[in-house]
Amino acid sequence: MFQVPLITLLSIGVLWKGIDLARAPHGRVLRFLVASLLMLLGGEVLSLPEVNGAIDAATAVGVGKMAFNGIYMSGLFALILFFASSTRGTDAYRRSLRINVGLLAGALMALMISMIATPATMRGHSLGTPYMAEPAIASFYLIGNACFVYAYLASALWALRYGRRVSRHLRLGLRTMALGLLGLTITSVNRMILVVLRIDEPGSHEAFNTVNWSISNWAMGSVLIGICYSACVQLITRLRSTVHHRRMRQELTPLWTVLTDAYPELVLNQTPAGSKWHRRTHEQRFYRRLIECRDGLVLLSPYLTRVAPDADLARGPADRLARHITEALALKPRAECPHTELSAARVASPASNDLGADARELIAISHALRERKS
Repeated sequence: MFQVPLITLLSIGVLWKGIDLARAPHGRVLRFLVASLLMLLGGEVLSLPEVNGAIDAATAVGVGKMAFNGIYMSGLFALILFFASSTRGTDAYRRSLRINVGLLAGALMALMISMIATPATMRGHSLGTPYMAEPAIASFYLIGNACFVYAYLASALWALRYGRRVSRHLRLGLRTMALGLLGLTITSVNRMILVVLRIDEPGSHEAFNTVNWSISNWAMGSVLIGICYSACVQLITRLRSTVHHRRMRQELTPLWTVLTDAYPELVLNQTPAGSKWHRRTHEQRFYRRLIECRDGLVLLSPYLTRVAPDADLARGPADRLARHITEALALKPRAECPHTELSAARVASPASNDLGADARELIAISHALRERKS
C-alpha cells in the first residue's frame, strides 16, 4: 500500500543527502544516513514481487528473498548506527558498532544457513506456505523477524533519544516516525507468533494475519508521515538559513568592497573551477566574507589610529567609524613599505563574544559606508 510512496521518498532522501555527502565526504554521521537510505531503498525495490521474481529467475529460487533481507536489514542497522553516532561518545559508538555489526552478521549467516538447509523445491516459501513445519523454513522466519524486532525497536528508541536534542518541530517528526517503528515492531512479533501457530496448522489464523497486515500498513504510514514532516522541517530550516546568510553577506558588501580594494590579498583562495560538489554554501560564503572584513579592519587599524587618535575605535558608533574608515583609506599609501612597523588596534569590538554580535557590528558599519556614498 505504501511501497511506492516510500520508494519515492527514499529516492529523494538518497539524492538530497547524497549531495550533502559529496560536499562533506568525511562526515561519519552523514555516511551512515546515506548508507541507510540507500539500502532501505534497495530493500523496498527488492520487495516488489516483479523484481524479486526476476532475481530468482536469473539466479535461483530464494536468492531474491535473501537479497531483500540482507539489504533491508543492513539499512535498518545503518539507521541505528546513524542515531548512535549522532548522540554517543567515541568509545560508546565503537562498542555500538561492534555489537550491531556482530548481530547483523550473525542474523544473516543464520538466514543463509536456513535457506541452504531448505529443500530446493521449497525455497520459494512465504508466510502462507504449507511447509511451515519444515524446521529450516520456520527458523528462517523466526530468525528474520526476531532481527526485525530488534532493528525496529532500537531505531525507534534511538529516534526518541535523538529527538530530545533537536528543535520542537523536528522532534514531532521523529516521534511520529518512532511510533510507526514501534508499530512495525509489533507486527514483527505477530509474524513470529503466526509462524509458531502455523507449524501445526499450515495456512491457519488468516484473520490474525489480515489484522497484522492492517497494523503494518498504518505503522508504515506513520513512518512516512514522520519522515515527510522531518524532511520538510529540515528543508524549511535550511532555506531560511540560506536566505538569512545570503542577505547578511550582501549587507557586508560595501565594507568588504572598500577593504578588498585596499588589500586585494584579503580575498582567500576560491574553490577550484569544475569542483561543483565542493562549492561553498551561502553560510560558508558569508563567514568567509565576515573573516575577510575583520582581517581588513585589522590591517587598516594603524591608519585609523592616525586619523582618529582620540576616538574609541573599539566601541564607537557605526557612522563615526565609517567616516574614520573613509579617511584612513585616503591616508593609506597605495604601496606600503614592507619594513614599516604598524601596530594594530581593536576596531568595532562586539559587546558579546559570538559571531552573531560580530556580524551585527560590521553590518552596521557597512550600512553607514553605503549611506555615506549615496
